[in-house]
Amino acid sequence: MKVLNTLEDWLSARDQLRGTLGFVPTMGALHPGHLSLVRRAMVENDRVAVSIFVNPTQFGPGEDFKRYPRPLQADLHQLAVRAPADVVFVPRVEDIYPPGFASRVRVEGMGDVLEGASRPGHFEGVATVVARLFTLVRPDRAYFGQKDGQQVAVIRRMAADLFPQVEIVTCPTLREKDGLAMSSRNQYLKPDELHAAPVLFRALELARTAFASGQREAQVLRQRMQHVVEAEPLARLDYVSVADPDTLAELDVVEGRAMASLAVRLGTTRLIDNILLED
Repeated sequence: MKVLNTLEDWLSARDQLRGTLGFVPTMGALHPGHLSLVRRAMVENDRVAVSIFVNPTQFGPGEDFKRYPRPLQADLHQLAVRAPADVVFVPRVEDIYPPGFASRVRVEGMGDVLEGASRPGHFEGVATVVARLFTLVRPDRAYFGQKDGQQVAVIRRMAADLFPQVEIVTCPTLREKDGLAMSSRNQYLKPDELHAAPVLFRALELARTAFASGQREAQVLRQRMQHVVEAEPLARLDYVSVADPDTLAELDVVEGRAMASLAVRLGTTRLIDNILLED
């Protein structure tokens, strides 16, 4: 496994990679969910590249950019032993955003709702860094987890518009035994908050059960999820949604597929989760 720390080294190495290239972009602090993406990419491609880059442009004022975990050596050990990628690209900020960089990628209508409403500019930062990485890495396939459902929708739209040669592969959310979606931010939770955190999954599962029983009124599904979260004393609901999984438009009636999602604060930590509802 090669570890490349500069853009110059990456560009030189990219020209040596033969066959199809699968790409897993990450911000590090790797957990089994990330490793599952790498393993799938290994199965479906001749070569696999992973990037580790904590992207400053997707963090807003007062968010956790400075304290975001950066256990680089532990991450590299996991990639070498548990999910051996061919190349790991660990760029510097100036490699991704060189002096004078002034471009932003905006996906109209999809970046200002849900997470975007709570975190203005977040999805411009996400779309911009992914577009920049796609330009530099030149992958055939790129792998993302369904856990960040809105991010997947935004990147799919951006790739269809700007990088039609890149296949976006969405992989299932990996969960702890209690249903909590694996996330780098889970390590911020205090013990009592960690105990309360599966409330997100319980709310989503209630929506899934109601849907499976024939409930198609989206507002009823939202209300049932809301009631579950509000019953947990430590949880503060940010939003609850039942939306079209491709456009992120809120639904009145579910006809076909929908994405049920929510964001909840536990102490100072904000968690998100989602499931797909489909017949």
